[in-house]
Amino acid sequence: MKNILLATVFALTASLSVADDDDFGAAGLLSGANKVDLPEVVLSVGEPLGGPWTLKSGKYYEVEFTADGSGEIGLDIADFSRAIWIDEIVIEGLEIRPYGVQSVEFDDAGTMEIGFIALKPGRYEIRIPGSTGESQALQVVIE
Repeated sequence: MKNILLATVFALTASLSVADDDDFGAAGLLSGANKVDLPEVVLSVGEPLGGPWTLKSGKYYEVEFTADGSGEIGLDIADFSRAIWIDEIVIEGLEIRPYGVQSVEFDDAGTMEIGFIALKPGRYEIRIPGSTGESQALQVVIE
């Protein structure tokens, strides 16, 4: 009886194919079919950040932040980053997978791409730290 059981288990196991890691590519929210590209945010001294954004909770978004090198520019994204799940931040081909982000800063010209899923409905702001003008903040609504 034991030999029959082992033979059956072996036959079943042999008939199952083992999938490669490639078979488990991005799916669901992380697949390219579900991605929404947001307008590029250009960071330049004295120029508006753009926006506003209206996002849907549960959707995957990608946005590029590009600094033109006209000055050192930072962005306070603390509240916004707590309302999203950051999939990755890509800088010059280097991928970072953080739990959250307090702020980002550009010392020189360059581009940073952030991929994220909007989660927590509410109103948020991405702002240049220390600035007070309306155009120095990007308003974000997650519905």
